[in-house]
Amino acid sequence: MTIQEIHQLFLKCTSISIDTRKIQPTSLFVSIKGEKFDANTFAKEALEKGAQYVIIDNSDFYIDERTILVEDSLKALQELAKYHRQHLKLPIIALTGSNGKTTTKELINVVLAKKYKTKATVGNLNNHIGVPLTLLSFDKSTEIGIVEMGANHQKEIEFLCEIAEPDFGYITNFGKAHLEGFGGVEGVIKGKSEMYNFLEFNKKTAFINLDDAIQEEKSRNIERISFSQNNPKAAVFIQKVEANPLVSIQFNSVTIHSHLIGLYNANNINAAITIGNYFKISENQIKDAIESYVPENNRSQLLTKGTNEIILDAYNANPSSMKVALENFIQLSRDNKVVIIGDMFELGEESLDEHKEIVASLLKEDALSCYFIGNDFYSNKIAKNNFHFYQDFEEFSRSIEDFIFENNLILIKGSRGMALERVLELI
Repeated sequence: MTIQEIHQLFLKCTSISIDTRKIQPTSLFVSIKGEKFDANTFAKEALEKGAQYVIIDNSDFYIDERTILVEDSLKALQELAKYHRQHLKLPIIALTGSNGKTTTKELINVVLAKKYKTKATVGNLNNHIGVPLTLLSFDKSTEIGIVEMGANHQKEIEFLCEIAEPDFGYITNFGKAHLEGFGGVEGVIKGKSEMYNFLEFNKKTAFINLDDAIQEEKSRNIERISFSQNNPKAAVFIQKVEANPLVSIQFNSVTIHSHLIGLYNANNINAAITIGNYFKISENQIKDAIESYVPENNRSQLLTKGTNEIILDAYNANPSSMKVALENFIQLSRDNKVVIIGDMFELGEESLDEHKEIVASLLKEDALSCYFIGNDFYSNKIAKNNFHFYQDFEEFSRSIEDFIFENNLILIKGSRGMALERVLELI
């Protein structure tokens, strides 16, 4: 069966799924093999739960005419998504970067939704499976699609761009994330810049931060729409940025008071302003949209627990995001500040050095109480009165009774695998 024929069957379905636990009536189920399971074995269950069709790549699990047999289910999903994207012909904005992708995506979505029927990546479905599922969630009512793209190795962004064929692209930044897979910082820059390569070759448009020297250099041969806090000639000139701790932005005659914490979130807001401006969203609508956005899922959340104010940024961490989060926290004019940070993952051979650098950056901050959790931080243990090191979360949780957390401003940040949101239960 050709992709065109499969697409005709897909159009008869109401949704697409790769998980039988989330099957909806009249959906298309695609059996994607995992490391520990063969989803072909769930094809019958999917039909019993209401799927209209199932795609399999093992003939042993063929059931009846509702079964679509292909050579490779994952490849079929990706080809179907690309064909569907071409079928819809809607404008697509793609974004990638080391930090801030999901927050920026959400901000862009709420801004553009003021005028258009938009659909965006749900959660962090931003890889070789998530991007196709995102594209297949778009339909004829979708006026603008917003696609987040994640990567941890070379050629991944290139591959995702070939599927999504974005008309517009934005790279949030180039930081120290997934160093192990990319092969260092230069590898990160090369890998993320694959989006620029696609936009340049296909004569598409990039949104860029003119204040980022790497973005400015790598996008010179592309049609681009810019924003800047320093260059009044940018398409959007940001006149003022403040964060104490919530970010406020002034552009033109408008001041936006966001629910986002830290100067590191300013450019995420600036990008949404710029994209909204390009798509003719009014300044007041942009303001209303951004001021209505409240972060969740452990991303830059400002919480209150008892007498403590807590900045919960425990969704993920890498050296770049950790550095800016700490810098922002240090400059906040508050008494009784506490830092609780956990190990940063996927840094390869550079991991111990990167953790050592984070510890060193806090050596002069005698007013901060600092708690370091995880093996790599523990390997850089330093004897200092306001420093406390723990090999794992369990050791930290056993020791926390020795400390009193009252009337503090607390920053909690670490990689997803550290699950530092658990700290909330302890203080």
